[in-house]
Amino acid sequence: MMRTIEVLIVIIIITGAFIAASFFAVLPWPRQVSPLNLRRLAFTTLQMLDSNYDLSRAAFETENYTIWGGLQIALSASLPPNIIYNLTVYEVTGETTQLYTFIDSMSNAESLGITSDASSYIVASSNVTFNVVPEKIGEHGGGGGTLYILNCSDANSWWITGYTAHSLAQDLYNLLSPYFHETVMVQSTNQLAQILDGTALQGETLQSAVVINTCGEAVPIPSGYYSSSGVGYDPARNSYARYSYVLGQRVLEYNWTWVSIVGYPLYYVSNTGLFPTYQNDWGIYGMRAVEAAGLNAFLRGLDNLTYSYDSSWLTGSPSGVVYLSNEAVDSSNYYGVYPSPYQTSTRALPTSIISAYNLNVTTYVFNTVGNLIPAAVYRHTVTTGGTTHYQGAFYAIGLTRTPDIRLTALGLLADYRPRLYRSEYTANGTSRLVVLQLGLVGGV
Repeated sequence: MMRTIEVLIVIIIITGAFIAASFFAVLPWPRQVSPLNLRRLAFTTLQMLDSNYDLSRAAFETENYTIWGGLQIALSASLPPNIIYNLTVYEVTGETTQLYTFIDSMSNAESLGITSDASSYIVASSNVTFNVVPEKIGEHGGGGGTLYILNCSDANSWWITGYTAHSLAQDLYNLLSPYFHETVMVQSTNQLAQILDGTALQGETLQSAVVINTCGEAVPIPSGYYSSSGVGYDPARNSYARYSYVLGQRVLEYNWTWVSIVGYPLYYVSNTGLFPTYQNDWGIYGMRAVEAAGLNAFLRGLDNLTYSYDSSWLTGSPSGVVYLSNEAVDSSNYYGVYPSPYQTSTRALPTSIISAYNLNVTTYVFNTVGNLIPAAVYRHTVTTGGTTHYQGAFYAIGLTRTPDIRLTALGLLADYRPRLYRSEYTANGTSRLVVLQLGLVGGV
């Protein structure tokens, strides 16, 4: 019995102590236990108000009561009812004595109380433009600076599924012309013959030019001299592989960079006037098949070897997809040219051509897979007087069918590496600082 009484006394003492402690304890307000992050709310609100450039416009038109009043309505609608605010706009002067100058402000309360926080947001005037001026290829020595785009109206194309040579030529012009001193559209095979003869079309620098063939696996061939027996035509083999050999010689002689945008390079020759009744077995008239002998002959011409007919198949097909090299990815970010980072390649060139034809890979656009190179820039090396230098180049993109001219542009830019000069706009009156301060009202 006495034990029970002792237990009851202990319970009464403990309960009394707890009640007394609770009575004198000061508990925190609910908002202090789970506070509202006013700074984050202020910044999110500023971003939302400027999602359609409305905040930026209003910050530069504070004297326009319609726009300024519309901003206040939008601000009030964006915040919870228990939030009070003060929004202030400052001019960013850029001067050492006074960086910010007050412009105007709006508020829905005389005071924000003792609990408040703020965020700031820089806005730019709508008439501010930021320019990037690219360096011209060949600007700092080395000659060149001319881009030739083959857009021959009297030549058909192949393996450029979904496109025409004209549309590809125009897209390449838009992408690459800012990086060259002169961009020349070669509009016919007659004009192609002119530059092959070493004569400029409009006063441009012909030496060290870049020549892009937009006809895919076909290459335009001029009639007359370049298609005649012993020059472009091999009567013993009934083949125009010899024309590809002459192209390789011209690339070497003029130090050109010849670009094949997709598929098996120089697989056909095309001229609608020269071959009106010939077709490629797929219903595309005006072209003759040269097959693998075209690329072999081109490489022999580029290496200044004696012409011989060789129909050995060169390219291979890496298993799976192929991926952009690290160098290409870096250049992609630098120049703002973004092709897909992985592609399908069925016309990749073997690494064996490097030693066979005195080539040096200066830019891998895609990573090598085994002994196959899906896309790369090959520069031919020549040794003169004990000094080795580049003379002639070949950019081959051995991807499947649908061409991506962004890869053409990316490979050339990654190889030539023209610099980008970004303008810095520091004039006064082009930037304003918007500060939104928020406070809480209401019960605890």
